Amino acid sequence: MEMRSGEEGDGVKTAKKPERSMSCKDMIFRADKIDLKSLDIQLEKHLSRVWSRNADNQRPAEEWEIDLGKLDLRHVVAHGTYGTVYRGTYDNQDVAVKLLDWGEGGSYSTAAVATLRASFRQEVAVWQKLDHPNVTKFVGASMGTSNLRIPSNNTSADGHDSWHSRACCVVVEYVPGGTLKQYLIRNRRQKLAYKVVIKLALDLSRGLSYLHSKKIVHRDVKTENMLLDAHRNLKIADFGVARVEAQNPRDMTGETGTLGYMAPEVIDGKPYNRTCDVYSFGICLWEIYCCDMPYPDLSFVDVSSAVARQNLRPEIPRCCPNSLASIMRKCWDANPKKRPEMDEVVRMLEAINTSKGGGMIPDDHTPSCFCLVPARGP
Repeated sequence: MEMRSGEEGDGVKTAKKPERSMSCKDMIFRADKIDLKSLDIQLEKHLSRVWSRNADNQRPAEEWEIDLGKLDLRHVVAHGTYGTVYRGTYDNQDVAVKLLDWGEGGSYSTAAVATLRASFRQEVAVWQKLDHPNVTKFVGASMGTSNLRIPSNNTSADGHDSWHSRACCVVVEYVPGGTLKQYLIRNRRQKLAYKVVIKLALDLSRGLSYLHSKKIVHRDVKTENMLLDAHRNLKIADFGVARVEAQNPRDMTGETGTLGYMAPEVIDGKPYNRTCDVYSFGICLWEIYCCDMPYPDLSFVDVSSAVARQNLRPEIPRCCPNSLASIMRKCWDANPKKRPEMDEVVRMLEAINTSKGGGMIPDDHTPSCFCLVPARGP
C-alpha cells in the first residue's frame, strides 16, 4: 500500500491511486486560499457569455443583419460615449459604421449591458424602416462583431483588438459633408444667404414631417445630428433615442434629448409627444439663420431652468424677416398644443419668398448683419 506524501510512518492507508494523469497532490487545495469573490465574478462573466451566445444562436436571423465579411472598416471618423464611428465600405458602397461596445463587466453590469443592447435593437428597428431623401439611409446592422475586420490602430496595450466580440454595429450611408453644426460654425462670421437658410430649414422640416407621419419621435433634434451631403442636402441622423410615438403621451416621459434644444415639458419630466421635436426644430431654425449658438453665456443648468421657468428663448435678430421669425416663435411656444405640426411648418417655409433676400447677407453686400447684441442672457 502507498503512503500519502509527507505522512510517512503514520500508518494511515490510502486508496488505490486513480489511473489518470493528474496526481492526488495536484488535486489538494487549501480552502482559505481560494478567492471566492473572484470565482463568482468569473462564473458570472462565463454564464453571461454562454447565455448571450445561446440567445443569439436560438433567435432567427433578422432581416437587417448584414454579412460582416463584406464590411471593410478604413479609418475613424469620430469617437463617442459608447463607441466609435468608422468610414468604410459594404459591398463597394461608401458607408459609415457606428461600432458600439459596452463590454462585459467593467463599469457596466450585466443588466446594464442587456438594456443597452435592447436600446440598440430599438434604434435599428426604427431606422431600418425609413426611406426619405432627408433621412440617412440605413444599410444594415449586427449584434456581434466576431467576424469584423477592425483596423489595427484600434488595439489595446497588449496588441489585441480592444473591441469585444459581442459589440454591436450599425451601418448607414456615408454622408461626406459633415454635420450641420460644423457647417454653421464655419459660416459664423459671414452667415448664410437667405435662400440657403430656407433650403436647409426645408430639408430638416421635411425629414421630421416624414418621421412624424411614421409615428416616430426623434427626441434629439439638434444641428449635431444633421448631416450634409456633397450637394448640401440635409439628412437627419442618429436615432439612438428615437422611438415610436406612444398613443398615450403619459407613456413618454423623462428627460431625453440635449439641453438647449429640449422642450420645457421634457425638461420638467412631464408627458410629451412629437411636438417636442417641433420645439427643437425652432431652436435649430434660429441657429441656421444666425449661424450662432443659442444661450452662449449660460450654463446648461441655467438654460434648463430659464427655459422651463422664465420662458427663455434665443433672441431673434431685428433683421430677421417676420415670416421666418413667426415660424420660430410658433415652434418654440411653451404650450405644446399651440405648436404647429411639422407638415404645416413645411408649408409655411415653402411660402417664403427668398428672391428679395431677407437674410443677414444683403444681396449686394457680403458683410454680416450686426443687429445681434452681444449679451443674450435672460
